[in-house]
Amino acid sequence: MVLFEPDRRRKVAPTLVDQTVTALENAIRDRRLRQGMALPSIRQFARNHGLSTFTVMAAYNRLVARGLLQSRPGAGFRVGRLKQAAPAAVPEWVAPRIGSSWLLADVFADHSISIKAGCGWLPPDWHEQASLPHALRQLSHVPISQMSAYGHPLGYRPLREHIAHHLLEHGFDVEPDQVLLTHGATQAMDIVVRTLLRPGDHVAVESPCYANLLQILALNRIVAHAVPRTTEGIDEETLDSLARAHPIRALFVTTVLQNPTGASFTMAGAFRLLQLAERHDFLVVEDDMSRDLLPGPAPMLASLAGASRVIYLSGFSKNVMPSIRVGYLACAKPLVDPCARTKMLLGLTSSEVMERAVHHLLRDGRHGTYLRGIRERLRQAHDEVAAAMHAHGFEAWTEPGAGMFLWARPPAPRPTGEAMIELATEALKAGIWLAPGSYFDPEGRDEGWLRFNVAYSGDPRLWHFFRQALSLPDPQPS
Repeated sequence: MVLFEPDRRRKVAPTLVDQTVTALENAIRDRRLRQGMALPSIRQFARNHGLSTFTVMAAYNRLVARGLLQSRPGAGFRVGRLKQAAPAAVPEWVAPRIGSSWLLADVFADHSISIKAGCGWLPPDWHEQASLPHALRQLSHVPISQMSAYGHPLGYRPLREHIAHHLLEHGFDVEPDQVLLTHGATQAMDIVVRTLLRPGDHVAVESPCYANLLQILALNRIVAHAVPRTTEGIDEETLDSLARAHPIRALFVTTVLQNPTGASFTMAGAFRLLQLAERHDFLVVEDDMSRDLLPGPAPMLASLAGASRVIYLSGFSKNVMPSIRVGYLACAKPLVDPCARTKMLLGLTSSEVMERAVHHLLRDGRHGTYLRGIRERLRQAHDEVAAAMHAHGFEAWTEPGAGMFLWARPPAPRPTGEAMIELATEALKAGIWLAPGSYFDPEGRDEGWLRFNVAYSGDPRLWHFFRQALSLPDPQPS
């Protein structure tokens, strides 16, 4: 029995194993090979098709793994049962219910939404198409013996060395052993909370702030006090009053291109914040995920105050891609070991495979060019979305011209509270994801603000929805 003629053109044809698998799978699905039939032995099939026994064995084993073949000791290989997929009725799509659980979990797996105006990541087609595959190919040359163990509790050392060097370029002097790699920056934040804080402890957070932080603090029963965000930093008077009234253990703050407002600290704002931290003796946890998306310089609290006052958090989901779940924290040496123990208790070591891939990618000379391209695309998106906002009467809290986010609200009379949730629910029915301000407020308040991801918010269907839902006039041509 001859099922196919192998194509041996190496540069254009699939591998011989792939060709063998395809030929056998087609024969089984076409019923030329029926359930229970015995296949030729590996040697016989190889002779019939001019293949090596290793090629045939690999193909047979792959089909066994798929359930298309069965293998029994002494009985060779036989055709297995071909599963017939019953035609499934297509259910009517129902918009998911707006809420924190959907925002923090279900939205990441929900591919039914075509316009993700409220999301927190870049569009898939914006990501560099060559560097990551190249990095993964480089990993294929690493002996498996070097990657088969759990890895170091602190993470892959060459990447920690690279991070320490990168931070030094910004004036933050830490050793590689002061860097702890984590499963994304959100895990780094969770590790800090679980290691340094106890139920009932008081902390200060920005208002608005990163939504996941609020859930982490609530899960650990930490008392969070809101400090209003300003365009220069935070409201120092409010923070000073809070620190006088409560035993504030830490302040969680984003310095550059804050999520959700897009604002960045000025140098004066950074110095005033650190003066308050010294005066009231609390730690500053600096979330610095988006610095690489900023075209120019901006203050880094960790470089101004050092690791004794600031715990620095960052990661690679914004400047590489979200599926690369590699983050890190950098802190004073006495805190590294306790944080590493918490990391090991939560999930043992982080993925050295991904850490090696990130290390290869960061050393690739193309990554800097990629980031410059992303910054330029975001600048253009900011211009486009800001123009749409102005044309429709939206109020932008600030216009950074960089990063992913704009914080804006519709013209009066604007929806707030339950009316905003209803607006977001109607948007979901239209295939649009909006992110109401209540998601990002420590007290769950809603004053009509929305987080806009500029990379997704230039779609005309988004603004058509706002005109219809809010009875806005058509924009006048400029």
